[in-house]
Amino acid sequence: MNVQTATFGKLPDGREAQLFTLTNDSGLIVKITNYGGIITSIEMPDKNGTKENIACGFDDLESYLNQDYLENYPYFGAIIGRYGNRIAKGQLEIGGKSYPLAVNNGPNHLHGGLTGFDKRMWNAEIIEREDAVGIKLSYHSPHLEEKYPGNLDVSCTYLLNNKNELIIDYTATTDELTVVNLTNHTYFNLTAGKKNILDHELKLNSERMTEMSDQIPTGEIIGTTDSPFDFSEFKTFSKDLDKLPTGYDDNFVLNNENGELIHAGTLRENSSGRNVEVYTTQPGIQLYTGYWIPELVIDGEKKFGRYSGVALETQHYPDSVHQPHFPSTMLQPAETYKETSIYKFITE
Repeated sequence: MNVQTATFGKLPDGREAQLFTLTNDSGLIVKITNYGGIITSIEMPDKNGTKENIACGFDDLESYLNQDYLENYPYFGAIIGRYGNRIAKGQLEIGGKSYPLAVNNGPNHLHGGLTGFDKRMWNAEIIEREDAVGIKLSYHSPHLEEKYPGNLDVSCTYLLNNKNELIIDYTATTDELTVVNLTNHTYFNLTAGKKNILDHELKLNSERMTEMSDQIPTGEIIGTTDSPFDFSEFKTFSKDLDKLPTGYDDNFVLNNENGELIHAGTLRENSSGRNVEVYTTQPGIQLYTGYWIPELVIDGEKKFGRYSGVALETQHYPDSVHQPHFPSTMLQPAETYKETSIYKFITE
């Protein structure tokens, strides 16, 4: 196992981003940049031994700064924070005070605001252990950055081991009562982009979801059995697509309020033989099938577009700040936020 470091590109202000390439003994390769903590590439073999990238991403920093990409920004591979998913109308009330957050997704606040953790430069520290290699990314988010209260110190550690597991550990501490909901926004395409993801199959260890109205929870938790949202057995995304004009963008309940590390679900694609198993300590998983991913022209070639990747975002429920009976996203100064998610890559 080893870690290699290379220059990834420069921001307009001259700061240089790095690309860290993690390789395990079986040849699984994960590439991560400290700009936005973005997973840019995951190279794994198919059932014939052909190794290809199964994550939506780019080979250079310039492409992540491209205006065509930013105009329909799909958050490829990034760390999401301070608050993943939506907060209704950007209204945040904490400790009797109101904090008007950016409204950047219709009438709502999404994924930490206009310049969330996905667009920040993180400090990076290489990790080399007998059982894993990786990087520890850290970032200090000052009080009222994107209007959130409290100085927040965040770390995100990516570890790759010889079990073909990519382990993501998040921690955060604050000096003032605040909210935190961190996740990763990698989009998977197990055909390596040869086809869209509609014939991928998903099985979730969930039989409930947050009922949604215009992408915001109503507060009700509803069953999914015998509905288009039933993934209790493996099912293709295309099966019920005629009932869902823009595909899936929904939060599934994992019955994990105690924060144990559980198996949340498995994504698979038969023609490649590739599987991704998802484990998490989080109470929910947001399934997004990428309806709004933009089609881009890169080096004269059309890439991505609608349904080109699927995101499996382990997190707390959307708009938890307005639903006291949801698992809490509040963080006290005396507490440490800790969550873990694991993506395990298997070729049948």
